[in-house]
Amino acid sequence: MHMFDFVGQVQNGASLPSMEQAINATRATLSTLAERLGADEARQLGAQLPAGIGQYLGAAPLERERFSRDEFLRRVSEREGVELPVSARHARAVLDALQQAVSAGEMRDVLQRLPADYAPLFAGTIGKPRFD
Repeated sequence: MHMFDFVGQVQNGASLPSMEQAINATRATLSTLAERLGADEARQLGAQLPAGIGQYLGAAPLERERFSRDEFLRRVSEREGVELPVSARHARAVLDALQQAVSAGEMRDVLQRLPADYAPLFAGTIGKPRFD
């Protein structure tokens, strides 16, 4: 998958009017996910993504931060500069594109590092995770 394919999926899935907005949603979501995963898992995930997308996972702290799904969405909202309900829709579109871009095994690794309450974020725009 190429960077523009990934961003195009986000743009379509979140019904965003521009690629710039889709890139902003992608950056906000993936950089927040990197904080939750920690450096090792974020690096492994980023290695399967196009370079322009994987870079958003590159600033992960060495140790993962533990925070709830609500805090995850709050951080995405703040980074993206949009209201919480909007950022939640955008985050789901980004995570849906992520599932399409990486292996099922990598997605299982990511989900194993997250609490169960994150699962609805990975339901994607089609209603269920690809990796089940």
